[in-house]
Amino acid sequence: MRSKKRKHKKTEHRSINFALVRRAMRGTGKYFAIAMVALVFAVLSGYLIPIVTGFTMDYVLLPYAEEGYSVSIELPDTIMEWIESLGGREFLSSHLYIMAILLVLVSAINAYSTYLRRRNIAFAGESMAKNLRDDLYVHLSNVPFDYHKHVSTGDLVQRCTSDVDTVRRFIQNQILEMVRTVIMVISAVIILVSINPMLTLYSVMLMPFLALSSFIYFKHVRRQFAQADEAEGKLSATIQENLAGVRVVRAFGQQKAEMDNFTEKNSDYKNKNQRLLTMLAYYWGVSDCFGYLQIGISLCAGIYYVLIGELSVGEMLVFSSYTGMLTWPVRQLGRILADMGRATVSLGRIDEIMSVPVEAEPGRALTPEIHGDVEFRNVSFGYEDGRDVIKNISFTAKHGQTIAILGSTGSGKSSLVQLMQRLYTCREGEILIDGVNVNDIERHHLRRNIGIVMQEPFLYSRTIMDNIRIVAPDANEEDVFEAARVASIHNVVTGFENGYDTIVGERGVTLSGGQKQRVAIARMLMQKAPIIILDDSMSAVDTETDAAIRDALHSRRKSSTTFIISHRITTLCKADKILVLEDGELVQQGTHEELIAQEGLYKRIADIQNMLEDELANDEGGEA
Repeated sequence: MRSKKRKHKKTEHRSINFALVRRAMRGTGKYFAIAMVALVFAVLSGYLIPIVTGFTMDYVLLPYAEEGYSVSIELPDTIMEWIESLGGREFLSSHLYIMAILLVLVSAINAYSTYLRRRNIAFAGESMAKNLRDDLYVHLSNVPFDYHKHVSTGDLVQRCTSDVDTVRRFIQNQILEMVRTVIMVISAVIILVSINPMLTLYSVMLMPFLALSSFIYFKHVRRQFAQADEAEGKLSATIQENLAGVRVVRAFGQQKAEMDNFTEKNSDYKNKNQRLLTMLAYYWGVSDCFGYLQIGISLCAGIYYVLIGELSVGEMLVFSSYTGMLTWPVRQLGRILADMGRATVSLGRIDEIMSVPVEAEPGRALTPEIHGDVEFRNVSFGYEDGRDVIKNISFTAKHGQTIAILGSTGSGKSSLVQLMQRLYTCREGEILIDGVNVNDIERHHLRRNIGIVMQEPFLYSRTIMDNIRIVAPDANEEDVFEAARVASIHNVVTGFENGYDTIVGERGVTLSGGQKQRVAIARMLMQKAPIIILDDSMSAVDTETDAAIRDALHSRRKSSTTFIISHRITTLCKADKILVLEDGELVQQGTHEELIAQEGLYKRIADIQNMLEDELANDEGGEA
């Protein structure tokens, strides 16, 4: 089912909203602090291992193996004085296990620091992702109703899941790696220069090229990430729409057409991911070449300096170890930058949602007691195209009355009742409930007091009992049964094998259209609102059930004001007032008896329906 919904704008060059990042990071400070301290200990202990190993070879072992061997690697003076007080080289060589214990101890510190770093950064990433998901859900629950009519649900789901997960992975895997790389490069260069400046130059000579290739890769891969994310969003939207509309697809035999549409989106996503992976393969190939070449240059230069006597074996071991420890983090810089580019794109897509203004309170946000008196005063309303769908409508409804609304498709019936809930705001005029302008009533309070059932109601994939009392979770079963009786669904539900514990499929697919509508009516009745709206919500039930529901609602008329939208004259005829809309204008209003006596749309529709009923009755009589 192809959607004509408005697409989000591309996010490739959208700048990072740091206010969004700070809000998402709330409560994660302690995790980052512990992870940062652990990172420093991990880097320092990692660098100590080659130093301890080199010291062991130069100071403890090789002087005895080679006569006249000069010691180059020594520990700080304080430590050396303490070693000499114990007996110096002779003591360590006769107690070699001390150096082994020291290496194990430093390795253990390194391992535990790495554990703390990864554990706490993982906690920070998960907390951040939870905060983002919470903020997105709350924000999407409070954006204007019109926003959801113009965006793709599948794309929103992809942004709230896949994009949030992309940001989480960057926080967990890469953000401290950037700090770690910087610390390692600075620390290693300082240590290596203090040992042998010339060999240090050989050991880092290719790293600027490695870093440059990382930045070039980042510049190009960011665009590919954006394109791949957009393609994934379109693919998600296609899957969501086709699964939601599976009945329509099968009813019209459109499986092949929809499969072709899905294949097109899937191929586009695959092709863009292949280009992304190709760039990744090029980068890893080039960076591996630079990395291994750098290690080889450092090793060859180190061997040469050892042979000419300018470097000890321990020092060469330190150089070769540090070169390896430096090369791969610098090489990883490209991965870090690439992931940062992807996270930036994802943050931009999330920020597009968070930047949509939430539904505002245009008035005083009052919470008055609502009884059900409704008045429309010269109300006009139009959508974004500028064309008015409601034109200068005025009428009144008293508490306990039933107001019926009739009109052709597109005449503005649904728009009229949605203005009462302030799902939209009228362009001109005002709507009063118990004398208070709806713009001055706090929106949650307003909507709690106006129950509405749409023609195509939404049911959750839960039990029928849960669906009915979702607006009143603490309601007892008898209240649920009473609401179901009024909606003429109680006997149907008790006939199911599991009764009210029957699981309703997603969007209510296990129920017929009429059964879904009646469950939705029962759910609305649980709200016990003083104003209820039935927006053509009995279109899928038979006339007998329709009459039974109307009679039950009529018996409860003292508790609420009822608005009924329908095309059936039999549904409307008992209303206290009938409003007839045509092209957005209120062309007639009155009781059934008054309108049937007037020439106009109501009488024409009534005559047509009566004629059809008479013909049907005659046909049935003839067959009998």
